Amino acid sequence: MKKYLLLFLLCLAVFSCKKIIKVIDPPTKALLSLPANNEACASGTVTSPTLSSILFKWTASQNAESYELTIKNLESGVTITQTTTVLELPVTLARNMPYSWFVTAKTSKISTTTVSDTWKFYNVGEASSAFAPFPAEMVTPKMAARITPTAGKISLSWTGSDVDNDILNYDIYLGTTNTPTLIKAAQIGGALPDVTVTAGTTYYWKVITRDSKGNTSDSGIYVFYTN
Repeated sequence: MKKYLLLFLLCLAVFSCKKIIKVIDPPTKALLSLPANNEACASGTVTSPTLSSILFKWTASQNAESYELTIKNLESGVTITQTTTVLELPVTLARNMPYSWFVTAKTSKISTTTVSDTWKFYNVGEASSAFAPFPAEMVTPKMAARITPTAGKISLSWTGSDVDNDILNYDIYLGTTNTPTLIKAAQIGGALPDVTVTAGTTYYWKVITRDSKGNTSDSGIYVFYTN
């Protein structure tokens, strides 16, 4: 009897010392609401001839305790980041400028965060009737990508968008310095195939987007490497 009692006590001690590990799920993706994607935002509160307050809204993320709102001026490249525990946040921005934005959902329980989709909008200015295109987004090659040419050639591709939906064409620049030269003017569509390159070389490239009213935008310089 003492033998069985001792065995019981040992088992009880072992199980009581085991830690119960609780799995904590990361936050789900927040869904963006306002300002709308790829549209001109005229609903902001004008605070000066050059500034207006834009209200950013999104839906709740499950398991999130806070949100980090990131806004990028697509012309200057300047990024603003603000943290909040609510689902909307007014931010004062320069008028007559294109922006992108996304929301990162966070929790203090784990380090894993979840990033929303990225949306773009144009903060209208005084007497705005035509808007410059959004800067082109590079698809291939991506920033700092390493690619292997086929028979000494690669394809460049990108996407363009515009509030007025009147993109006319693109100028493509490529070179081995951070001031690439024009290799194709007035390209129609978002791809340029059969571009000749040299293996083992660092390349810089950019895309200028032009609309039917003569407005332009600059993608900024991207870099890639050939194997």
